[in-house]
Amino acid sequence: MTNKFENIVQEIDEKYKAINQKTEAHLEGLLWSKPITYWDYIQTDALLNLQVQRTTLPDENVFIMYHQVNELLFKMILWEINQLSHTTKPSTAFFTERLMRISRYFDMLTTSFDIMGDGMEVEQYMKFRHTLTPASGFQSAQYRMIEFCSTDLINLIDHRFRATIDRNTPFEHAFEHLYWQAAGKDYTTGQKSYFLKEFEKKYKKEFLDCMEEYNTINLWQKFKEIPETDQKNPELIAAMRHYDYTVNITWVMGHLNAARKYIDNGKGDGEATGGSDWKKYMHPKYQRRIFFPELWSVEELKTWGENL
Repeated sequence: MTNKFENIVQEIDEKYKAINQKTEAHLEGLLWSKPITYWDYIQTDALLNLQVQRTTLPDENVFIMYHQVNELLFKMILWEINQLSHTTKPSTAFFTERLMRISRYFDMLTTSFDIMGDGMEVEQYMKFRHTLTPASGFQSAQYRMIEFCSTDLINLIDHRFRATIDRNTPFEHAFEHLYWQAAGKDYTTGQKSYFLKEFEKKYKKEFLDCMEEYNTINLWQKFKEIPETDQKNPELIAAMRHYDYTVNITWVMGHLNAARKYIDNGKGDGEATGGSDWKKYMHPKYQRRIFFPELWSVEELKTWGENL
């Protein structure tokens, strides 16, 4: 025990000497520091006070907390992608392990829609939803960044404009032709909706930086860095396809079905709080969001998002 204690002290001393710090000062600070508690470490009080309702309807709190949980999971996904993408020539084992972490987070998101789909009274939602106008789930910046970090940018371009855009296209131009622009833009007039303008005002620079940063280090580009023999590994290909399908079909359809229940109660004529054409924006068969098209057959690509 004595030798172990002395070794730890020596390592601490070396740690602080390496950054020109006095070890004695840091050790003395430990005398007066408080032991950590769970609630301080997790910041429980701050976290539980982030739910601010705009109405007196109790189910609004379910709606708020559900979306906050989503954003926390999005942050976890981006955290994992960031580590993988910034690893130079990741090993196949490392790539696979991180990809499975990311997929598990999205699996959790996918299976969570019952919380909102069956956990709120339609009558309450129809009352409090109008206090959210013009805010929209469309405005989740982290979800947009997950897309940028997952695939080559061309796969996020509105399919009507893909033939005119390539890797040499300025990011600003590509941004204006992303698939989700169609949800907030009137293409007969070229005018953007208020909720899209506000979204871009808040995040456009961050989006452009993300698009440029991940242009050559997104998940697909990192996949192509691993040995060719491993790229053909059936288990790894299955994991890539699972991630792609979960994000762009299963999760999207879960979201769409929940929206159908609350926005139009199954009638098909309801309007989203942000005013977007939510059915065409969300349904995978319209915008054909596919992260890794090279891993799908011609027939699978042709029927993407159909018969769901």
